[in-house]
Amino acid sequence: MKKLSVVVPVFNEIKTIEVVLDRVGAAPLPEGVELEIVVVDDASTDGTRAKLEELAESGRQPFKLVSHAENRGKGAALRSGFAAAEGDFVLVQDADLEYHPRDYPVLLQPLLEEDADVVFGSRFLGGPHRVLFFWHYQGNRFLTLLSNMFTDLNLSDMETGYKVFRKEVLDKLTLHSNRFAIEPEMTAKVAKLRLRIFEVPISYAGRTYAEGKKIGWKDGVAAVWAILRYNLFG
Repeated sequence: MKKLSVVVPVFNEIKTIEVVLDRVGAAPLPEGVELEIVVVDDASTDGTRAKLEELAESGRQPFKLVSHAENRGKGAALRSGFAAAEGDFVLVQDADLEYHPRDYPVLLQPLLEEDADVVFGSRFLGGPHRVLFFWHYQGNRFLTLLSNMFTDLNLSDMETGYKVFRKEVLDKLTLHSNRFAIEPEMTAKVAKLRLRIFEVPISYAGRTYAEGKKIGWKDGVAAVWAILRYNLFG
């Protein structure tokens, strides 16, 4: 029996967190794979933490709850979640509704077949997706291209939120980024380890800023710096 740990970083997602956890709990898992859910509340201020405590007490969908005393960012939340995860595989699940757990089987397949150490779920390999921001798309393409130039990988979507790792791979990574720069940092560091990396197509339902999207142009600048920093200086 293999265990999948799903790490859910959360900040101010009161409108979506219950639905996300229901979807994760109902995700179709391959035979022989059991589920562990680790939720990290990054000092939410909109009632999300109280909602998580209520859901945890209800026992409807068991999960581990890790709480930060102050807001530190997605990267910091992921580090806390990775430390608490006990599964053979660790999957990152954002707490909004942009990524759907129905894609878990396709994400896990290369790992279960012993073909991969890390799997990226690409939004740009032909899966169904909501049509939204042109400049966000171009920004993602630029960051992926820049990352690929330094890592010598041919990824189509470095910034994807769906990344799955063998736990022993994560244990080899020393991660530092606190915000969204965690994505290029993880990519640079798995590339340096010469691991087997697969990409698979996923569905994607991007949301607007009015619907709660948080990443902005400053995070794009930080991602460029992270690509340079972690590829050139380790």
